[in-house]
Amino acid sequence: MSQTITVRTGGPADAATVAALHAESWRTAYADFVPADALGDGLAEERAVLWDIRLTADYGPAEMQPTLLIAEEADGTAAGFAYLVPEPDGRVLLDNLHVRPGRTGAGIGRRLLRAALDRVPGPLRLEVLRANTRAVAFYEREGGTRTAERLCDFPGGHQLPEYEYTWPAPISGRTP
Repeated sequence: MSQTITVRTGGPADAATVAALHAESWRTAYADFVPADALGDGLAEERAVLWDIRLTADYGPAEMQPTLLIAEEADGTAAGFAYLVPEPDGRVLLDNLHVRPGRTGAGIGRRLLRAALDRVPGPLRLEVLRANTRAVAFYEREGGTRTAERLCDFPGGHQLPEYEYTWPAPISGRTP
């Protein structure tokens, strides 16, 4: 049975929930291609510190404020999240898009991506690990264009190949 999912803007009160979901998602989605020491002990605590800082920091002018999007089940359980970071060049980085393990394939990622695209004034870009073939296929199905390849720095001093995908600036009157 399909559950109703809503997407709302999050804030500092969501830091612990997002951190736990982030760590759980990494451990599940990245288990086959990220070194185990980058996903092991301390990951949840590191994510908790990261999200506390991200959601309470002063980023200056309103147009530079990041946006946290939370996808919630009808009962209020976080099913996923996305984090949008404005960049000085006018683009917006979709820094994270994670869906709770066990809920992937239910349209939650698509809802978050569409909500992100609806909120950005300029081009949207994201980075995805090359070995994360499920996510790569998703972003390509959703209209992302591969615009770069590089190495990404990962916890523990690991470097892993990644792709960048970009969506153009929104067209006025576009329907999602």
